[in-house]
Amino acid sequence: MAKLSRTPATSVAIIGAGWAGCAAALELAQAGMQVTLIDSGRHPGGRARGVNLHGHQLDNGQHILLGAYSESLRLMRKAGVDLDQALLKLPLQMVYPQLEDGMCFIAPRLPAPLHMLVALWKTTGLSFADKQALARFSTTARWMNWRLHEDCSVSELLQRFDQTERLCRLMWNPLCIAALNTPPERASAQVFMNVLRDSLGASRAASDMLLPRLDLSALFPEKAAALVTKHGGQVIMGHAVQALHQNAEAKWQLDIKHSETTAVDLPVFDTVILASDFANAERLMQTLPGHASAMPAFSYEAITTCYLQYEQTLRLPRPMLALLDDAAQSKWGQYVFDRGQLHDAQAGLLAVVVSASEQACALDQQQLAQDIAAQLATSLGMHTLLQPLWHKCISEKRATFSCTPGLTRPDNQTSSPGLFLAGDYTKGDYPATLEGAVRSGVAASKAVLAFLKSK
Repeated sequence: MAKLSRTPATSVAIIGAGWAGCAAALELAQAGMQVTLIDSGRHPGGRARGVNLHGHQLDNGQHILLGAYSESLRLMRKAGVDLDQALLKLPLQMVYPQLEDGMCFIAPRLPAPLHMLVALWKTTGLSFADKQALARFSTTARWMNWRLHEDCSVSELLQRFDQTERLCRLMWNPLCIAALNTPPERASAQVFMNVLRDSLGASRAASDMLLPRLDLSALFPEKAAALVTKHGGQVIMGHAVQALHQNAEAKWQLDIKHSETTAVDLPVFDTVILASDFANAERLMQTLPGHASAMPAFSYEAITTCYLQYEQTLRLPRPMLALLDDAAQSKWGQYVFDRGQLHDAQAGLLAVVVSASEQACALDQQQLAQDIAAQLATSLGMHTLLQPLWHKCISEKRATFSCTPGLTRPDNQTSSPGLFLAGDYTKGDYPATLEGAVRSGVAASKAVLAFLKSK
């Protein structure tokens, strides 16, 4: 048994080095606490992390950030990230390939809400009735202050607002699936409204779409972990926490085991933040008094990203295009990203995202990649896209919780003194996004500091 270090009086163990755990760790380390960040993986990032494929440093899933992600952007700056270099900033847009029966909606760089009005006026592919419906939705939502008296599904909300079938198909449904990773017929309208409030309903910059140029581990978690070490804390990767115990002095003991079965001892901690995914947090809390049935039940949604490498001369008209998906016709992708426009070394590499992808996950990966390549070839009118040089599909089967109406989500504070939760599934305005995870990590760090101050 090896002692990793002694633990001072104001110490916190953070279990999970995803975006929530790294956000909490950075805040607490800079507040003067001795932080020990532990994760069973080899690299920080959790369900939004970097992976190496065919010599390219990519992600386990292609992500879009928004200008509205204020806490994520704040902590990136605090961690030393040059946002202008790390993110490609695009105006809010929903642009389909010219060969698809879609639309071209691009918000100009004008003050809000003028940018939305001009974008609506210039949008092609929508009828006058479609544009009227969109304007009516925006006006009514603002008048309601983006709040519903009672939550319902997004589909029901769109029906109440008399949104046209075409507008739902081309804009609202894709936005809902991208934001909540839950089909509109099952997705929470209130959470969807929260996202729209902070993006479409806020400043022009808040609606910007931010595409990472770095892999997701390098974008924030690795830098946050480095700052924890710089402030005298520890980052312990490759160790799984097996159990939690609280002793008679209300201190916390962690039983951990190296991924290669090498056991390691840790001293006691004053506080613990469970920043793992919900399933692991629930597992660790099951043996604690009063927690056997305290956690709510969650169902999950998958996300699949299919990477397809073509000749380096391939370049899409835009860094990101929307796609018309139709499972009945084996058209699975909803968005395609030209990685070469994000990183010069990735020319010819396309990333296609399939959100809420339970049906796609049931397919053989070879078949899924062939279906997506055929979808791209048809949508873009390029027969050569049928035969990529290589492909790789990555599915996160529990990528997010199903963000359903009226879903009960746990607080950061648990019933055990000194034990806190952090993760995109905890109570908050946002769905399971990077911003939701970061906000939860920040909230957990504030709860820890308030708890210690009250002792």
